[in-house]
Amino acid sequence: MGRMAILRVHVVPNAMSDCVVGEHGGAVKIKLRAPAVEGKANAALISFLAEQLNISRGAIALERGHKSRQKLIRVTGLTQEDVRNRLRERDRAS
Repeated sequence: MGRMAILRVHVVPNAMSDCVVGEHGGAVKIKLRAPAVEGKANAALISFLAEQLNISRGAIALERGHKSRQKLIRVTGLTQEDVRNRLRERDRAS
């Protein structure tokens, strides 16, 4: 079986910018400019994570939380450690 990571995310929609802002209850807290309407925040989250992790959008799947701020994301092709390290690196760079 290939590498795969499961990421718990807490999304804050309607923010001023798209960014990782640390942790919230054991989940990665991510602010997104997109509104939580008609799946726009979910689509923005997948695009944001793909860019931050330097992987394709197809490697990211929203497993749970389609209508919640608490989401469970599956990332194919990276380990749990890879995902955490890449998000931390990008967070520090901004």
